Amino acid sequence: MSEEPLHEPDPSADPAAYLGLLARGAPAEAYDRPVLLARASGAGPAALAALERAKQLALRVRAELEGRRRREAELSALFETAHDLAGLRDLDAVLRAIVQRARSLLGTEVAYLSLNDPAAGDTYMRVTEGSVSARFQQLRLGMGEGLGGLVAQTARPYVTESYFDDERFRHTRAIDSGVRDEGLVAILGVPLTLGSQVIGVLYAADRRARVFEREQVALLGSLAAHAAVAIDTANLLAETRSALAELERANGIIRAHSGVIERASEVHDRLTELVLRGGGVHDVAAAVSEVLDGAVEFTEGPLPAESADGHATRRGGAWVAAVSAGGEALGALVLRGQPDLDPVDQRTLERAATVTSLLLLARRSAGEAEQRVRGELLDDLLDAPERDRRLLKERAARLRTDFGAPHVVLAARLDRPEAPATDRDGADRQRLWSAASHLAATRRGLASARDGGTVLLLPLGPGDTAAELARQTAKHLGGTLREPVTVGASSPVGAPATHPGDIAPAYAEARRCLDALRLLGRSGEGAAAQDLGFLGLLLADTRDIAGFVTRTIGDVVAYDRSRGTDLVRTLDAYFASGMSPVRTKDELHVHVNTVAQRLERIGRLLGPDWQSPPRALEIQLALRLHSMSAAVAR
Repeated sequence: MSEEPLHEPDPSADPAAYLGLLARGAPAEAYDRPVLLARASGAGPAALAALERAKQLALRVRAELEGRRRREAELSALFETAHDLAGLRDLDAVLRAIVQRARSLLGTEVAYLSLNDPAAGDTYMRVTEGSVSARFQQLRLGMGEGLGGLVAQTARPYVTESYFDDERFRHTRAIDSGVRDEGLVAILGVPLTLGSQVIGVLYAADRRARVFEREQVALLGSLAAHAAVAIDTANLLAETRSALAELERANGIIRAHSGVIERASEVHDRLTELVLRGGGVHDVAAAVSEVLDGAVEFTEGPLPAESADGHATRRGGAWVAAVSAGGEALGALVLRGQPDLDPVDQRTLERAATVTSLLLLARRSAGEAEQRVRGELLDDLLDAPERDRRLLKERAARLRTDFGAPHVVLAARLDRPEAPATDRDGADRQRLWSAASHLAATRRGLASARDGGTVLLLPLGPGDTAAELARQTAKHLGGTLREPVTVGASSPVGAPATHPGDIAPAYAEARRCLDALRLLGRSGEGAAAQDLGFLGLLLADTRDIAGFVTRTIGDVVAYDRSRGTDLVRTLDAYFASGMSPVRTKDELHVHVNTVAQRLERIGRLLGPDWQSPPRALEIQLALRLHSMSAAVAR
């Protein structure tokens, strides 16, 4: 009998088993199973060696198949990208598709694309895929900073297995914080180039350490080339559309040009005729209204700085052309009913504004004689008030000035930061006097250049105060000259017709108030003595002690009188006790809570800043004057 074999043949030891694994695309670890089963079933060394050779051969075949499938997928993705470029309509959509394909083909958790900003000299995030950090999505990288900045600067691909351990890159706090927020570790970046110019970077990144193979770097570079082409194509399309739009606009301008020239010629002839026959401002507005087919009117007063540069500008629903002369804003021509003006029509409106300024200057030159007469009358009131009062009243009547009403004397001066005198000082004083004279004429008052500034004598209307008149005058003159003008006011004086001798002392008081404002750093403001607290009490000639007390603590005194309370005495004791509520209650022999309640009531009457050093000083002075006046009254 023949000898029986020790083991039955094991089907698992058949090398053909690997064909089945290849056929169903089994994972690489499944290729160890036939060898393990054969070894467990007692297969001989020859069988095991054959299986091991079959295993290695099958793994090589599997790797080749995987490589071919990957290359087919890459080629398919590149073909799809090229197809997207052929029908490019939305650049952002194409760039998002490229980034999504980069993430899918390289099997990374994150992919993103940045573009260079030539104006800022850095590169910024344009598209991200798989990103979860808002800070990372808003990153900007300076040239040479981080991996992306280095790629953008050198135009070469860079890859790192562990970003934070890689010293080749210039780490910055902002970039590292963004990368850390996103949790990225391994990063691959390739440049987007157009010719020799780098316009951005395409990235693939993982949140774990990994090695990017050479084929993956090449694939990402191909996708980056497609992205660069997409950007270039979009830019060319945008430039083409812009050029076509420009050509269309140019054709429209050419078609309308002949009509515009005719309108410009017509308005030039009409404006010339108006000047020659002595027409007025409203005649100019009417002529331009007809030519421009809109409603034009002249408005007086200063304009915002952006409307006063000599060019017609759009403001709201109107076109505005400034009317100015010698740096002084005289007003504006305002065109309504025309939402759009071509450049020639704008120049027509500007030319009409120039003609209007010439007419106004002609009218002003005639009025300057009257202004000089007004100045001479005010000079006589200041220097020679003893002159014949009847003659003063007659001169005032000829100038339509009401000398029978109370008046306020105001001292005005241009204030500039520079202290030394300049060649402009004379011209500035002239401008200030001219503006002040115009204001005085409209207010039925007088104005004169004096002591390096201007003095005004203005009537006090019903309900007006000297302080409010000073503030209005400073605002008006400052707006007209577009420079800060400081104005100090006197206390009201009686009618100049009956009290001409009060004008000179009032002017001295107004000048003291003006000097005080400048020393207090309040240049460009207007105020009277009553605005300056106890300092105003010292400056004023009238020494209005009762008025100062009323303005300072009048509400507290009135409260005591109407309620029978003791707030004035509490206030006096509070300051005498060094502003200590505890010592105050000892002085008044009341509970400390009573003191607190009274102080709270005083704060509501005097305002929240009543304990500030400047207010406290004024309140204490008012308390002393109040007690003195009460003692005199007894």
